Amino acid sequence: MKNITITLDEKAAAWAREHAARRNISLSRFVGQLLEKTMRQSREYERAMRQYLSREPVPLKQGDSGYPSRDEVHDRHGLR
Repeated sequence: MKNITITLDEKAAAWAREHAARRNISLSRFVGQLLEKTMRQSREYERAMRQYLSREPVPLKQGDSGYPSRDEVHDRHGLR
């Protein structure tokens, strides 16, 4: 574990102390958990974005048939 010093305005510090107390954990642990959660979410978002962008684009317009309707674009067979 690495110790660091952070500076917060009074409102942020009071909010953090209150939320840490509600969870019955130290302010240090609470801030650490918030940072870990943010890091995890950021990694998951980046991974999902890379996965999505790695797919080959699908053209909406097929030949001379024109563009699909809004309902056709948003149709999800498994949800209806």
